Amino acid sequence: MPSTAQTPQTGPCNQALIVDDHPLFCDALSMTLRAATGIRDITTASCLSDAMEELDKAPDLILLDLNLPDVNGLEGLARLRKATCAPIIVISSMADNRIISSVLHAGAMGFVPKHSPREVFQSAFDALRRGEQFVPPGFVLLAEDNSALQDGAQRLASLTNQQAKILRLICEGKLNKQIAYDLSIAETTVKAHVTAIMRKLGVQSRTQAVLIAKDGGF
Repeated sequence: MPSTAQTPQTGPCNQALIVDDHPLFCDALSMTLRAATGIRDITTASCLSDAMEELDKAPDLILLDLNLPDVNGLEGLARLRKATCAPIIVISSMADNRIISSVLHAGAMGFVPKHSPREVFQSAFDALRRGEQFVPPGFVLLAEDNSALQDGAQRLASLTNQQAKILRLICEGKLNKQIAYDLSIAETTVKAHVTAIMRKLGVQSRTQAVLIAKDGGF
């Protein structure tokens, strides 16, 4: 395996690899991919280790979720980028300017928010055919100016979907009891998630977590 990242190569796409641990989303994305690109040979992997094994099939395109069970943050993207020259489009629910910018600076050819309409996916594939990076509508590619941007983005990207929802509610000023009601989960579960969020963000208080989230355009 190469020790440095390979340069993404764009061209005709006949095979695609979807890396996501949600089977229903993989099915939906496969349908979108077939409709938008005509690709018929689509393989799925539920974790990075399985995805690395699938690289033997030499996929022409990789669609990657950031939240995988065996990696944190941008680690999955970095490892795939080193192992293949296939273009990678990141598909994630963690969508803000900082994360999107970090993903593109790390070598992805595009970023599509996970629940985007088919037209956005189509635009991403069209940009890929032109050899261009794709930034979703309404977002801005930030300059790669310091390590703090990368570090903050990686911390935010390491949150699970549920933790991301809870952090957004914390940013709205809601208390654990209110969050539990909104998400229909136990208050003790919310407390456990808040503890995990603060640990992943490297902070000691909810206020500090909010600052990191808002600084990242969360």
